[in-house]
Amino acid sequence: MLSGTDPRRVGVAGAGLMGSGIAAVLARAGCDVTVYDVDAGVLGAAVRRLGDDGLRVGTAAGVEDLARGSDLVIEAVAENLPLKQELFAALDHANSGGLLATNTSVLPVTAIASRTREPGRVVGTHWWNPPHLIPVVEVVRGRHTSDATMDRTVAFLRRLGKTPVRVEKDVPGFVGNRLQHALWREAIALVADGVCDAATVDLVVRNTIGLRLAEMGPIENADYVGLDLTLAIHEAVLGALNSDPDPSPLLRRLVTAGQLGAKAGRGFLDWPAGAREAAARRLSDHVTRQLRDRDARPST
Repeated sequence: MLSGTDPRRVGVAGAGLMGSGIAAVLARAGCDVTVYDVDAGVLGAAVRRLGDDGLRVGTAAGVEDLARGSDLVIEAVAENLPLKQELFAALDHANSGGLLATNTSVLPVTAIASRTREPGRVVGTHWWNPPHLIPVVEVVRGRHTSDATMDRTVAFLRRLGKTPVRVEKDVPGFVGNRLQHALWREAIALVADGVCDAATVDLVVRNTIGLRLAEMGPIENADYVGLDLTLAIHEAVLGALNSDPDPSPLLRRLVTAGQLGAKAGRGFLDWPAGAREAAARRLSDHVTRQLRDRDARPST
């Protein structure tokens, strides 16, 4: 439940998948939500989807209109640093007292805030997709983010029902994406090196570590099996793992060829018509079941 000191009037900049999902969470919590997108079609579609779910949000005519009077503005536009810098400069100019949050998943919060007059009120709030289901939101401290901004943001997200985690250093990818893409780099390398095909990588992950990770994270698992065993495995394996500092040449070739994955019908895997939608439903159902089962367990 929101408190009297929580942001009530919240603007969301960007009405795509993440922006509209974040707006839904805010509206369900009782916030007065206003949404803006430069694409009128995207904005209209988002408002209709939210309305179909019984959620009412307002729309803004522009960035200044969105920012003016908002206690908090959450940015969820494309992962483009100059675009975000321009947007935050405009938000900062139009809003002199509210919190300004970026939903970037990898870009430096410090750089995004670099053109603002008050970088102390700029904070990273990295929501995960789908935002209405995934509990964790990474709250990222930029170099100039104030303690008050961090504390207020964490408290607000907690009262929204999320699980905020504090990321105290503004490192690329924060926590979750650094872990995720370390795994993806090795997965792609296994395919590129001919160790196995792409489907086998996913099959192994889903049916081994994937079954454990939702219950036991990597640090707990290392302690659980024993740090002596962990050290022995690292001595045997780490030198053989991929450590390229640049993206895989195979990944570059696929992108150059237009094989962009589900949205293009072909990536590492084939994606026939309807497969992407089916995958989205499968993911949503899986996450929902995991959360329901976890919440149903008796407390110990």
